[in-house]
Amino acid sequence: MRLRLLGAVQALLADPSISGLKDAAKLGVLVLYAKSRAPEGRQDDLQSYIWGPELGRWLGMKESTVHHKVLPPLRGTDALHTQVVTDHRGRPVGLGCLVMPLWRAHRSKEARRPLVLSKVELATLLRLIEALFGPGWSPEDKEPTPPGLLAGRTGKGAATDRLGLLLMVLNTPASGWLHLCGGSVRAKEGRGAATLARLLGCSPAGARKVLARLTDAGAVARGHRDTVTRMRGKGRVMLLPVAHAYGRRLSSLGAVQEPKSSFSVRPDGAFGDLGPAEDADALGTSGIGGVRETEEAADPVRPDGAELHTDHTPVVTPVADLLLSGGFSGEGRGGSGDLPDRACVREGQAVGGETGAAGVGSTTAEVGPLRGEKPIKSPVDGQEQAGGVAAGAGARLTVVGGRKTQQQGRSELPGDLDLRVALAPVSWLWTKLNRWQQDRVVEAAKAELAQLRNVLEWAGQAPSVLASRLTSRLEETGGEALVARPYGWITRRGLVRRPSCSDVRCDDGARIDTGANCDNCANILHSRRAWRVRIAAEVDQELPGLETDARYREIEARMRRHAEAEAADLVARQAEAREGEARQAAFRAEAEAQAAVERERAAAGAAARQAVACEDCGRERSAGLCEACGHRRQARALIAEAGLLAATWSADLTDPIGVAAVVAGVRTAIETDTAAGWKQFLQLTSPADLEAAGPDATRDTAAHNAFVIAESAVVEYRDQALVMLGRSEEAQAEARKAYATELAKPWFRALPDSDDAQRAATEAAAKAQTRTAEHLLAVRLEQLHTQARPAPVRPEPWAQRLPELAAHPLHEQTLEVTA
Repeated sequence: MRLRLLGAVQALLADPSISGLKDAAKLGVLVLYAKSRAPEGRQDDLQSYIWGPELGRWLGMKESTVHHKVLPPLRGTDALHTQVVTDHRGRPVGLGCLVMPLWRAHRSKEARRPLVLSKVELATLLRLIEALFGPGWSPEDKEPTPPGLLAGRTGKGAATDRLGLLLMVLNTPASGWLHLCGGSVRAKEGRGAATLARLLGCSPAGARKVLARLTDAGAVARGHRDTVTRMRGKGRVMLLPVAHAYGRRLSSLGAVQEPKSSFSVRPDGAFGDLGPAEDADALGTSGIGGVRETEEAADPVRPDGAELHTDHTPVVTPVADLLLSGGFSGEGRGGSGDLPDRACVREGQAVGGETGAAGVGSTTAEVGPLRGEKPIKSPVDGQEQAGGVAAGAGARLTVVGGRKTQQQGRSELPGDLDLRVALAPVSWLWTKLNRWQQDRVVEAAKAELAQLRNVLEWAGQAPSVLASRLTSRLEETGGEALVARPYGWITRRGLVRRPSCSDVRCDDGARIDTGANCDNCANILHSRRAWRVRIAAEVDQELPGLETDARYREIEARMRRHAEAEAADLVARQAEAREGEARQAAFRAEAEAQAAVERERAAAGAAARQAVACEDCGRERSAGLCEACGHRRQARALIAEAGLLAATWSADLTDPIGVAAVVAGVRTAIETDTAAGWKQFLQLTSPADLEAAGPDATRDTAAHNAFVIAESAVVEYRDQALVMLGRSEEAQAEARKAYATELAKPWFRALPDSDDAQRAATEAAAKAQTRTAEHLLAVRLEQLHTQARPAPVRPEPWAQRLPELAAHPLHEQTLEVTA
């Protein structure tokens, strides 16, 4: 099954329409291929259905990236055909995908193609992909599917990591070890990276990064083959999902992926104090000789038959199960105390006559050639050794010089790529900080990166710009070794921007975005020099004959006063700007409050209008007019408009009776069509549905049906009116004039009977005829509307109204007031 799936995947990726695409598109077509329906005689065979966001979850990227960088390249190379699937209402419910290499493979005449998989094989491939990087889901009526091993790996490079893991798993047998490629490879990348590079079709350097990310994700472990001499042999790559699936443990397979160790790796046959401990677990390690082996260890890769250095004379007892503190020579031996059996007894005694055995590496024990220890020169060296032992043992806390216990910081820079690039120049100072200080440095670096992104045109330059700033600051200081207080130097000098002017892009007189000299600083310097020249001229004019020192002091005093005045003016302008900003903020707050009040009023008015009953039928909460009555009004208006459109060409506009007859005939025809449409609707709809909908819904539907029919009738009558008015004498005359005018143009005058001339003249005549018909229709409609509009009632003049008003008797109250 593994070889069958491997052949299908390789054949799919080697297809000409897919081989040149990026890894995201390749992985997307692989997922769609695995989700394809096996051929079963159905119409939708070989297709798969998926949503854009769901495909993005499979690939570890966003939906927008899928629609811009995955599906368009596949469609462009004819590797994938897609079609939007809709429901009975026309709403999209999915995306139907057809992998064209699979379709062509099934249509091929060859008996067996690698891409032609059965239903069981496709299901197995899909289940494998789900276990490796499936997004996971929890259906309501089924058991939940857990997310795959790389489901949490998203963002840049996620598709490459998933594709590489799938290809390595398919190339890995039941043993769990990846089949590595042969030939010569670069020692820097290694044979595992070279193998992955051939699988992905990329460079070994890029494959090495992918392999490192998969190792960090717990999907891959790297180790070396065992040799006769127990030295590191050829490198190997183990796929942990395959190994776990077959019940193989990491320790039994000899994979190596543990942290660094301070012990040297020695063969089992070594003599003396360099031999391995009997119980490797006593050291808390695993592997050869109870020592953890790392890929960064400096052990030479030796052939099986290589000789080791001269063995020690076997003069000591076998190694006992002891917990070593640092792995130095002289520890872990048998005998009394911590010294070899044949060493002098007094070497195990402390200075001062105390009988207790001295501790390992004690600063008070005598130093001799038999001990092999480095003499202690000063208490500072002892402190450094104590700190080194603690660090070597993996401790987090250390005691330095009798001071308080402090927490050691992380040895590596933060995992964020931007922070690693920005803080790379001070990586040595980073190791001198404790964890609290490192956290504060990270916060300061993030804040500075955010400011740089706001200033730079391309935000991606921020890490490199900050790294350049730290490098220049170190050059000013003289190097990292001259920094006495790393935390204070980084946070107060290295990271901070030192502007020489008011420009936010200025740092030490240089532009952050371009690296060139700051023009604003140059302007300020030029202005200061001009002021100095001006003040010097004033001093020479006002105080002639001054000595050089007195003249210099006077110039400096006036320059100082001028600088103070400029500073005071700057402070005043800044205060005025702050006051303006405060006023603007108050205006904005007032405007927002007023807008909120207006919104509340509008909402209250809308609610009040909504509560008003319908004017026509009295339906409650209809905002003054319900939907059915509104459609009825619109239908009546449209029927009247259709009648006027028919009357523009079929009736005498000066005869109101004829116009009314035409309008009545049109109304009757539209009402007949409306009744026929409603009857057809009742025939297509079951009575049970009408009863369930209720009388209001039925009434609304009938009104909407009448409105739609009237609207379509208006369009038909308008088109008919344009056609009939286009046949009028006015339109025909305009068409003939346009025809003659087009033929009279200079470029058609020589050959008026040519095809081009006749075509152009015919088009011009048709356009003129259409324009004339539209104009006649607009004029006649306006005339009909004016005739149908009632004449305005003009009030009688006051000269005729006053005698009538004077004859009316006054009211009793008015008589009392006048009396």
